Amino acid sequence: MQSLDIKPLSYQRGMFMVGQVLTGAILFLLIILAVKMAPAYIEYDSVKKLIYKVGHEPNFAKMTNEEIAKAFDEGAKTSYISSVKSRDLMIYETDQKIVVAEYQVIKPLVANISLMMKFKATTEH
Repeated sequence: MQSLDIKPLSYQRGMFMVGQVLTGAILFLLIILAVKMAPAYIEYDSVKKLIYKVGHEPNFAKMTNEEIAKAFDEGAKTSYISSVKSRDLMIYETDQKIVVAEYQVIKPLVANISLMMKFKATTEH
């Protein structure tokens, strides 16, 4: 029968310095990504709410494309939306009107590395 070579607790001192540096670097990278992505997602939420609001106006079915664009621009000013303009909206008319805002946001991270996020908001559910 072999005996197990069990070392005393004094040899177990925790994480190595390299492990701490790698853990810190990964944590730092995740924080940087969150800080860069948060404003784009907050603005996307505003765009979704605004398109929902415009799409659920009482007279939405009778509104012209220009009136929809004007309503979006007015709401965009008060919601501080800068990534999407009314000219970026796509308005489809089938049996009902559908307004779609499809756009992308590019945020520089480090040197020549950028982060691209694609968003799509629509009046459809």
